Amino acid sequence: MNTPDTPAANGLHNYWYIAAREKDVRKKPQAVRLFGRHYAVFHQGGGRYAALVDCCPHRNVPLSIGKVENGCLKCAYHGWSFDGDGRLAEIPALCGCATPDVRVPAVHCTAQDGYVWLCIGTPATPAPLPFACINEAGYTTFRMKTRFAAPVDWCLENFLDCPHAVYVHNSWFRAPTGKPVRALLRRNADGAQIEYANEPREKSLVWKLLQNSDTEMSHTDRFIAPATSRVDYRFSDGKHYIVTSSCTPLDDDTTEVHTVVSYRFGRLNPLIRLVFEPLSHFIIGQDVAMMKQQRDNIDRFGGRARFCNSAADLLMPEITSWRQTLAAGGEPEAAGIVREQELHL
Repeated sequence: MNTPDTPAANGLHNYWYIAAREKDVRKKPQAVRLFGRHYAVFHQGGGRYAALVDCCPHRNVPLSIGKVENGCLKCAYHGWSFDGDGRLAEIPALCGCATPDVRVPAVHCTAQDGYVWLCIGTPATPAPLPFACINEAGYTTFRMKTRFAAPVDWCLENFLDCPHAVYVHNSWFRAPTGKPVRALLRRNADGAQIEYANEPREKSLVWKLLQNSDTEMSHTDRFIAPATSRVDYRFSDGKHYIVTSSCTPLDDDTTEVHTVVSYRFGRLNPLIRLVFEPLSHFIIGQDVAMMKQQRDNIDRFGGRARFCNSAADLLMPEITSWRQTLAAGGEPEAAGIVREQELHL
């Protein structure tokens, strides 16, 4: 039988997920959610972080409202202190006497790329997937955090789905031109990707502001299992835009998305950010609003999604298959080209 501190077996638990920004955890303990469970994440000092179930065993007060002293998390109610492994270190009222053998469940915790990451299972990799081009010479980076009323797989599809951009982001990012675009779906050893050829850029404010349409563009949308999307735009004049989104499942129907945008534009990098950053927030806000409408309508019709797919829905079957396979502890299908599809965008 599973207790609240013992989640059901799920292979997706064996991966790293972003819990919080490192700078926020250094200021004070953070209350976070992952797979519907609650944790207190804190900085032990010296760049070491820990995550405990967010409940003091003494009187069930959230540990996340406490403070850190001598590398331990001290409960705000009676001062019981717990080390990074969840062991009871001190009960102040006992004045140094022996403490009972009490432990709060702890989960794997690490810091990378400015984030604190959690793994509540057995880590499938020793470290989280790194974000591309952070601190790389010539690149400028900014970050966004967005909450979606949707599960991880819906978010991943949204970030990697070109057809919706023609309608949800009409004239901002794409506009309907009706031009044929070759989309090559490839299954990778760690997920799947689509490579686009001859993609139209006219009638797009983003490309009008950020890139000369006379250059050649290479566009790849990549799903990295189990919960990451990466979009790359490379141009023949050396410019490069990367949008990587790491999805944290707060619960079955809510996802916190941490997006890192890195780009190389040359000497105008700082000026480009003045336009690119607010525009990125605006565009992702359109997705948040649309997916909220999606969630509300599914709830209105009984709460169960009934999706009807077409040949244009290239990555969703791959995302679903990968995540279901990993959750069950199975082996993914072999890498290779899956198919080529003509889309009209």
